[in-house]
Amino acid sequence: MDVVIGIDTGTTATKAVAAGMDGEVRVVTSVHYPLSVPGPGRAELDPGRLRDAAVQALIAVAKQCRERGDRVLAVSLSAFLHGLVPMDADGNPAGPLITWADNRSSRQSEAIAESGRAKALQARTGTPVHPMAPLAKLAWWRAEDPAVLRDTPRWGGVKEVVLSGLAREGFVVDLSVASGTGLYDIHERHWDPEALDIAGIDAGRLAEVVPTTTALALRAEVASAAGLPPGTPLIIGAADGPLANLGVGATPAGVAAVSLGTSGALRTVVDAPAADRAGRLFCYALTEDRWVLGGAINNAGSVVRWAGQTMAEGFDRPAAEGEDADVRDAALLVEAASAPAGSDGLLCLPYLLGERAPWWRGGMRGAYLGLRREHGRPHLVRAAVEGVCQQLALVRDTFATEGIPMTEVRATGGAVASELWVGVLAAALDLPVAVADTPEGTALGACLLGLHAIGDLPDLDRAAALVDITAHTRPDPEDAALYKRLRPLIERSALAVTDVLTELDKLAPSPLPGTEKAVDSRA
Repeated sequence: MDVVIGIDTGTTATKAVAAGMDGEVRVVTSVHYPLSVPGPGRAELDPGRLRDAAVQALIAVAKQCRERGDRVLAVSLSAFLHGLVPMDADGNPAGPLITWADNRSSRQSEAIAESGRAKALQARTGTPVHPMAPLAKLAWWRAEDPAVLRDTPRWGGVKEVVLSGLAREGFVVDLSVASGTGLYDIHERHWDPEALDIAGIDAGRLAEVVPTTTALALRAEVASAAGLPPGTPLIIGAADGPLANLGVGATPAGVAAVSLGTSGALRTVVDAPAADRAGRLFCYALTEDRWVLGGAINNAGSVVRWAGQTMAEGFDRPAAEGEDADVRDAALLVEAASAPAGSDGLLCLPYLLGERAPWWRGGMRGAYLGLRREHGRPHLVRAAVEGVCQQLALVRDTFATEGIPMTEVRATGGAVASELWVGVLAAALDLPVAVADTPEGTALGACLLGLHAIGDLPDLDRAAALVDITAHTRPDPEDAALYKRLRPLIERSALAVTDVLTELDKLAPSPLPGTEKAVDSRA
């Protein structure tokens, strides 16, 4: 069979799949790495490991394709958004990659908002002003380490890092990733002068922006190691969120996609870049004429992993070598399902890594509200799942306010293997949830965009017919009514305690030298 290889660089692992022209995933592999948390508010990755992981994943999948007798037509890329890394003049990483979960630029983000510039910036760039965004991260460098900002020849993100290991072309980035930096005018299609002024850099230190269907050339040594013909095209691809929509077939009007992995998001596809009046939704490119509106949340499956390591006997350690951490999480979720909907009056604000949509405020932290003596571990874990799904429902409420129809949700990510997650999600959104046959929706989306780029999938909406659905879950009416009643309490609570939690965060001690933590790479 003819196949395209999709490579998805995520926060804790790089996944690669090979899919045929019928959308069937034939080969899957992954390469894991730790997310380093060396201090409060920090979340970093080793860019060299990201680059190496992409090469390793490509070689592994290509080898399996050869063994199966499949012919690789192209390689296509996906990458998570909002990373920022200093790079040398040759485009090689010159420091750690600062991820979307890094909150150290909260003060700079707040200053931009207080200046009254945030709403106009978001309308032009499609990216909310928030510590996640490279705009705020560069403003932090400008304030805290201006010498590094001044002396760094180039600034890039995850896609630029991966391309430095795979492609032989120059310093480029795709339109999709550029649209998530907070530095790019998605309407005029150039780096935004006001954003660059705030960041303290000029456009010459950022990559050239090209369409997501642009074909590059694989490095000769990488093609040789993977056993691929020298002319195999490398499609630059897009960002993980828009590609997740494509990978689950959520491109037609009214069909939304939910990603439930380490983090989460709710997104729908529109035909032109747009901004909502309240400034609660992002707008990122899939292609030049297909755009994704949505909201991302920082905390999803990682909250259950934290709950297990914190609350459960035998779970209070990273997974041992050869032990499947997902199996441990599944056992915890089965226990949590014994608690009733609403967790007997317990609310969880699951903002362990801060939060993004729908408020895009820095300084948010986690909390439990309504704790009573009779609450046990099942209530605590279920409340965490409910808190994540309710956060996505708050994003869904923004779509309703904007008059954007939503009739069905297609879900992907590791969490959708759990009946509890899917049932709570359906009830919180009050929408039917369809689970795609493959949990690797983002990598499959990269494959489908690769097929589109080489002309074998002219109409992206055909992806809806190519993606198999294994389960449909309709919302429980009583649970949906309960969650609807609880949702205003969550919003009121979250916004009311943010200032208190921000002050508490300032009192958190910095870790002693040598005690840096790393998040389990299988989160």
